[in-house]
Amino acid sequence: MNKLIFFFLFTIICLGQTSKRKLVWEENFNVNSLDEKVWNYELGDGCPDLCGWGNNERQIYTNQNHSIKDGNLLIEAKKTADNYSSTRITTQGKKEFLYGRIEARAKLPVGKGIWPAFWMLGNNIKSVGWPKCGEIDILEYVGREPHFVYTSLHTESSFGNTINTKKTKIDTIEEGYHIFAIDWTKEKIEFFVDNKSVYTYNPKLKNEATWPYNQPFYIVVNMAIGGNFGGHEVDDTIFPQQFLIDYIKVYQ
Repeated sequence: MNKLIFFFLFTIICLGQTSKRKLVWEENFNVNSLDEKVWNYELGDGCPDLCGWGNNERQIYTNQNHSIKDGNLLIEAKKTADNYSSTRITTQGKKEFLYGRIEARAKLPVGKGIWPAFWMLGNNIKSVGWPKCGEIDILEYVGREPHFVYTSLHTESSFGNTINTKKTKIDTIEEGYHIFAIDWTKEKIEFFVDNKSVYTYNPKLKNEATWPYNQPFYIVVNMAIGGNFGGHEVDDTIFPQQFLIDYIKVYQ
């Protein structure tokens, strides 16, 4: 297919997905530094409360493993003689959303041990804990499994296990930028990659245990290294690796 025709059709599809909604917030990373009125840094290794960030992850999060360049947020995972380091940011308490289309355009890092993610957590996490607060994993990629992306949810009914999930093979997922999104309503959460539906969660019984998705959630962006899901084997020759986020948008 002619590239110009493909781009035109792709644009029409994108507009169709969002035309019924209004853009209520966007982060285009077009300034020199992160806006701390919007973003929080989560630092360290999670100890003492959540060592390894609950997944035996190996990185230490800092506020130095990122930069903004050419309208992109660059999160960089590094390896030194002493440790691995990366960045994790959230909008907790600053930008929280209930329902809508939430999307990011991003370019993935690659290599065994890499685990970038774009996800959301319920804003009541401090009072009820995880997984009762709910979690929406709009994008997870693990470098030990090339060409696959994960879209998942965690609830009290799943005991935090990855039960409500879809693993999707996309041969070109490591090439260039891709759009990762959810369409979240009172009835369901539908996941999209490049505007193609890949998974829908719509439990018949919606109660506190199966549907914590009736409250505001905040956004999390990070790149973990190793861990239970990222893989305990890490290829040290791949570093540094960059997770690039072009934009994040919310339509309601």
